Amino acid sequence: MRIISGLFKGRTIQSLNDRSVRPVTDRVKTTIFNMLQNRLNLKGAKVLDLFAGTGSLGFETISRGAEFVIFVDNSNDMIEIIKRNASSLGCMDKCSIIRDDAFDFLNSVEDKFDLIFADPPYAYNMTENIPIIIFEKNILNKNGYLIIEHSKKQNFKQNYLYNISELKEFGATHVSFFIHGQKEEK
Repeated sequence: MRIISGLFKGRTIQSLNDRSVRPVTDRVKTTIFNMLQNRLNLKGAKVLDLFAGTGSLGFETISRGAEFVIFVDNSNDMIEIIKRNASSLGCMDKCSIIRDDAFDFLNSVEDKFDLIFADPPYAYNMTENIPIIIFEKNILNKNGYLIIEHSKKQNFKQNYLYNISELKEFGATHVSFFIHGQKEEK
């Protein structure tokens, strides 16, 4: 796995030799960041990387100028990989690495983010609740994006809190881009 652009372009990051770990592919990562390029300025951005795994998406944002990334994963092994990757890239000062359940973290966080990534396991049965809690808690800045990589079998229910602005399909993998919706007038 490698960083595709920016300060760390071409640098590799470590992963686990474990088939249960599903790192984001270069093709998917390239598409995500090409789409973000004209939609969101990453310079100075505050980013949340949920179900961070190796931290590939978060490190890509740091490489492209993000100010700070919070990496959240509930696996001790993945937390150690993220720490090693941050140390190897020399960007520990731009990272907070937290071992926690994604929903426990979301329920307690008070920060706001410009960009939020979520890459839960495809079999994770709470994926459809991720955008609901993020938009209900208003932890995504007004012009920010929530990007969820998910199985093609996953469908998100319409909700006035958010809109899906883009959906990209890569075989069994889909990537949904969420933005703030229009709140209903009362």
